[in-house]
Amino acid sequence: MTASRHVRSLLHAAPVYEGALGSARAVTADHFSLLQRMSMQRLVLTAGTIREPHWYANANELAYCVSGELLVSVLDNADLFGSFTIAAGEMFHVPVGSLHTIENIGDGDAELIIVFGHERPEEFSLHAAFGAMTDAVLGNTYTLPASDFASLNRDTGSAVLVRREAPPRVEPSAALPDPHKFGIAGESPPVNLPYGSARVARLQFWPALKDLSMYSVVVKENGMREPHWHPNTAEMGYVHQGRARMSILDPDGSVDTYELEPGDVYFIPRSYPHQIEVLSDEEIHFLVFFDQPTPGDIGYRASTTSIAPDVLAATFGIAPEAAPAWPVTPVDPLIVERVNPVDPVV
Repeated sequence: MTASRHVRSLLHAAPVYEGALGSARAVTADHFSLLQRMSMQRLVLTAGTIREPHWYANANELAYCVSGELLVSVLDNADLFGSFTIAAGEMFHVPVGSLHTIENIGDGDAELIIVFGHERPEEFSLHAAFGAMTDAVLGNTYTLPASDFASLNRDTGSAVLVRREAPPRVEPSAALPDPHKFGIAGESPPVNLPYGSARVARLQFWPALKDLSMYSVVVKENGMREPHWHPNTAEMGYVHQGRARMSILDPDGSVDTYELEPGDVYFIPRSYPHQIEVLSDEEIHFLVFFDQPTPGDIGYRASTTSIAPDVLAATFGIAPEAAPAWPVTPVDPLIVERVNPVDPVV
C-alpha cells in the first residue's frame, strides 16, 4: 500500500531533542503540510528528567500520559498556580501563554502524547526569557545587585530537557483534583459496546478545555468505527495499539486508503468522510484529538435515517423496493459490529 498524504510516523519524526535525558519528536506543518490548527509531539522523559519551564505563544496544549509518573506545575495569569501529579491514562491541559514544567518523578521512563492548537506552535523557554535580559534588568526586577546574575548560564536558546539534581518536591496537595487535570481512563465510557468503547475528554466533562478535545477509542477485532465526518472539526489521531486501516474521501472524489500501526499519526481535515477498521486479532487503541472542545459527529447510519426513502432511492439510482433495509438510527452508535469479513488488504 502506497504512502498517504494523511499519515506520518511520530516515532520516526525528526527529533526536537534526543539524548540521555529522553526525546521529543514533533509533527508540525513544517513536516506535514496538511495540518491546520493542530500539531503533535511525543515526549519521553527518563527518570529524574524535567521538561524545562516553558510556554506557547499561539497554542493551547492537551496532553495524554501513556506511561510513567509525572509532576506538572502550571502558572496562569500571574497569580494562579497549580501543581499536580499525572499517571498513565490521565490528561492535562495548559492554556496558551501559561508557564508550565513537567517532571518525571517515577523510577522509569515517562511518555506523553501532546497535541497543540496550532499547526506551528511557537515556544518560549524560561531560560531564553532570562537570556534576553541584562544582568542589570534582572537585578532591578528582583531588587538585587546585577552581579548576582553573572553566574547564570544565559542565552536565548532552549535545552528542552534538563536533569534534576535534588529529589523531586511533591507536596501532598499535588494528588488533589486540579482544573488542568482529567482522568480519562477512569471515566465511565459514554460508548461501551461488546465490540468497542470510547471515553471522552470534552468541554461538558472538562470545563478547562478551550479549542481541543480527545476521545480514547478502543475497537475490538469484531468491531468497526462506522463511516462518519465531523462538522467544522478536524481530527488528528495517534495509534497507541494495534493495526488498522482507514479510508478517507477527498473533495476531488479520490479515496485514500491506508494502513496504520503503533506510533503513526493521521490528520483528517474538517468534514471529510472517513472510517477505521481493525486489521488484526488485536484490538486497536487510538487517541483521537479534535480542534473543537465539543466535536460534532455525523455517522452514515444517522445520515440515511434523516433522509426520506424515496430520496435515498433516487440518490443511488434504484427503485425504492430495491433499497437496503436501512435501520432507523436516531442516535449514532459511533462503533458498529463487524458482521462481514474484512476487505482484502491490497
